[in-house]
Amino acid sequence: MKDLSSHILDIVQNSIRANARRIGIELEEDLLRDRLTVRIEDDGDGMDEETLRRVRDPFYTSRTVRKVGLGIPLLTQNAERTGGSVTIESALGKGTVLTATFTHSHLDRPPLGDIAGTLALLTAANPEREFVYRHTSGKGEYRFDTREVRQLLGEVPVNDPEIVRAIRELIAENVSEISEEG
Repeated sequence: MKDLSSHILDIVQNSIRANARRIGIELEEDLLRDRLTVRIEDDGDGMDEETLRRVRDPFYTSRTVRKVGLGIPLLTQNAERTGGSVTIESALGKGTVLTATFTHSHLDRPPLGDIAGTLALLTAANPEREFVYRHTSGKGEYRFDTREVRQLLGEVPVNDPEIVRAIRELIAENVSEISEEG
């Protein structure tokens, strides 16, 4: 995967397959510590100890439609290539927390990519789920919460094409104001 938004999409799709109703996505850019941290937390089914042990193996997947699961192994490889790491905490019935850290300035760190498009797509394709995105940097903080959007919209569906377009533009504008990406 060539950018962080693609990694985030892949991990969030895992959360959705695990029946998560609420998914939190946090991205923290800390230039003082030269760190970029991505944290994804869900309230899904969680993983048992055996699955948690095997989840980094590219030849293991819980899916029946393919024989490999490359998302977490590729994310781990990309993080470790920059001197970072990936940790996963999970328990059956309690959900999962994945945290990936990268050296922010490292040449091999994937760029953020189209995070606004990713979040708009997730919102449109999963209107019944709650997504909370929080992005912090030395320039400020931005938070997007589908619960707040639904409350503002009233009867208008969150996956209405005009709303999806507005969501994407709103997120893109706010993220561009605070992102430390050059």
